[in-house]
Amino acid sequence: MEQSPETSKMGSMPVPKLMLATGIPMILSMVLQAVYNIVDSAFVSNMAENGEAALNALTLAFPMQMLMVAIGIGTGVGTNVLLSKRLGQGNKDGASRVAGNGIFLAIVIYVVFLLFGLFGVRFYISTQTTNPLIFDMAVSYLRVCCTISVGIVFFAIYEKMLQAAGHSMYSTIAQIAGAVTNIVLDPIMIYGLLGCPAFGVVGAAYATVIGQCVSFLLALIFHLKVNTEISNRLRYLKPSGRIIREIYAIGLPAIIAQALMSVMTYGLNIILITISESMVTAYGLYYKIQQFILFAAFGLRDAITPIISFSHGMRNKARIKEGIKYGMLYTLVIMLVGTVLVEVLAGPFSQVFGLSGETQALCISAMRIISISFVFAGANIAFQGVFQALDGGLESLILSLCRQLIFVLPVAWLFARLVRQAVAGSWLVWTTFPIAELVSVLIACLLMRRINKRIAALGA
Repeated sequence: MEQSPETSKMGSMPVPKLMLATGIPMILSMVLQAVYNIVDSAFVSNMAENGEAALNALTLAFPMQMLMVAIGIGTGVGTNVLLSKRLGQGNKDGASRVAGNGIFLAIVIYVVFLLFGLFGVRFYISTQTTNPLIFDMAVSYLRVCCTISVGIVFFAIYEKMLQAAGHSMYSTIAQIAGAVTNIVLDPIMIYGLLGCPAFGVVGAAYATVIGQCVSFLLALIFHLKVNTEISNRLRYLKPSGRIIREIYAIGLPAIIAQALMSVMTYGLNIILITISESMVTAYGLYYKIQQFILFAAFGLRDAITPIISFSHGMRNKARIKEGIKYGMLYTLVIMLVGTVLVEVLAGPFSQVFGLSGETQALCISAMRIISISFVFAGANIAFQGVFQALDGGLESLILSLCRQLIFVLPVAWLFARLVRQAVAGSWLVWTTFPIAELVSVLIACLLMRRINKRIAALGA
């Protein structure tokens, strides 16, 4: 079957050029996704009253928001890889069935989070705080984010379908539009500008979900317009157990990898509160700042995965090796630049949020110590993209468990026990992350040896 120019470039354009052409829009898209997480924090922390309590409330809600992103993006990754492979094989009908099942899964995911928003939010927040002010703020914010999560869930699917077919610029445009909408609406809805009531923390939630819906609607329009190699007939929405299993055989490790970020943050909130509330606030804020760097690596990973997966479908060993080489090289360059930026700008970054002296000092300490791990984290993220593209779901899962659970929560708990309530010793807790990423990258190198055997088994 003849392929479109956009699809054929995945198999013919030189890999270094293709990696940049595909990766730069994805990097911009992912960095803009981080905007959703940081803009709300910047505005609520500067509210006239209870700004730091509001920032703490958003930190408690954040793990569940991350879980929504995890399931949406993980399902999208599975759809992306499978769709890329079908397109690489020239199988238009198979690609359309994959896309239809991805949309069906998005419907199911949204219903689950709608129900959680209605019935589960209060219990979830109660496990992290007993402060009534922070509790009420967190519940109000998260309930809106969950019940109107249709935008974030469906955008995750349509974004990956655009990327799989080589239309990553369109997904970036949709992401930019949503981010700009969020930025514009935040001060209006939080502070009550231009005749809008001052909603406070809830206004931040409304601005977020409206921005997400804008991104989703634009991505849907672009998908219908430019993904001409994919049929959108209703019959393709019929769920197929085989296709869903294939999507999650690829996507489940990605879901777990992203969900482990949620579990890790939730667990750290519980560990850090034993030292002080300021530790929780400082870590939550640092985490959102560092997402600008890590999400850039995630964006490049999302270029690495379909490029290598497409080459895998073609059984082109040379292009697979080039995809691994340049994907790793570009990722490490991004992370080196990110490390320098965070180290140099730690102070100015922290001043944006109007923090108290102790919380600001803790946030700066976190940035300066944890950023040491960025290069190792980037290598791990790139390895995960390679593993996913080459049917290495198990290897990707093992790596995720190492860097986000096995070598994080137990170590952080131990260090917190040593520090106890001595905030001055918080630097020891922050060293958890460089330790975890360094050990994990050594394990990733060992896992890559298994993957290399699969590459060797392919034809030239």
